[in-house]
Amino acid sequence: MVRQHRRTAGGDRPPGNAGSNTAADHIAIIDAAIAAIPAKGRRNLLITIDGAGSSHAVVKHLRKRNARAGWSVAYSVGFDLDERARVAIGQMPAAGWEPALDAAGRACDDAAVAELTGLLREGADGDRLAGWPPDMRILVRREKIEEGRQLSLFEQINGYRYQLIATNTRGGQLQRLEARHRVHARVEGFIRCGKDTGLARWPSHSFAINTAWVTAVALAIDLLCWTRLLLLDGPLAKAEPATLRYRLLHAAARLVKRSRNLILRIPETWPWAQEFAAAVNRVRAIP
Repeated sequence: MVRQHRRTAGGDRPPGNAGSNTAADHIAIIDAAIAAIPAKGRRNLLITIDGAGSSHAVVKHLRKRNARAGWSVAYSVGFDLDERARVAIGQMPAAGWEPALDAAGRACDDAAVAELTGLLREGADGDRLAGWPPDMRILVRREKIEEGRQLSLFEQINGYRYQLIATNTRGGQLQRLEARHRVHARVEGFIRCGKDTGLARWPSHSFAINTAWVTAVALAIDLLCWTRLLLLDGPLAKAEPATLRYRLLHAAARLVKRSRNLILRIPETWPWAQEFAAAVNRVRAIP
């Protein structure tokens, strides 16, 4: 997913045998994303990555950024459900679990969270997080099993699906730290948007033509994002590409010039005529 993002956003064209989701990929896209943020907004950051970014190199890189004078770089990274984690989960008392929070901040009936840091750092076998930063915390979320999920034998026996998170955030309510991490799942929506905007199909057998196609798709994705952010509100501000194409981009509208004034002509019967006109007016108001 990270390498595909680099190909789209930065024109990265690695050889066919190149690895994907490597530490170098993650570090490169993190640095590129930070560089794209206006300078005033770069000093207080939260980096969230799924389990593919759970590597010493990535965490070390984030710690170096956090150590810069005037910088605050918090990370929330997926962590492996390995043997040491399974042992710690088995040692967690029932009172150690707290209800997880949903997107609205309400307690969930079918999910709970706990912190494994103490069990991993101070167990009978010593520090089982040796080699990782000393300030790194490990959180775990468990959910009741749903049919159709691919689970490990450990999860099937316990009746729960587990997700682990590593973070360097010292304070904060445990439940909110876990809920904060799940915000990164929005990236799946952007991947879906990319496929619907052209990444799901390739126009040619020519590598050069397909490279140009990917560049055009990247531009289209950016334009759709800025359109939703700057020009739309309400449901259209979160609409999928297919919805925007039908309601706005394919509308039978024209801009005509009369007496040095631009006039928008759009059928009054078009259900989204007002939203279309508002978007055009916002474009014209941009300095």
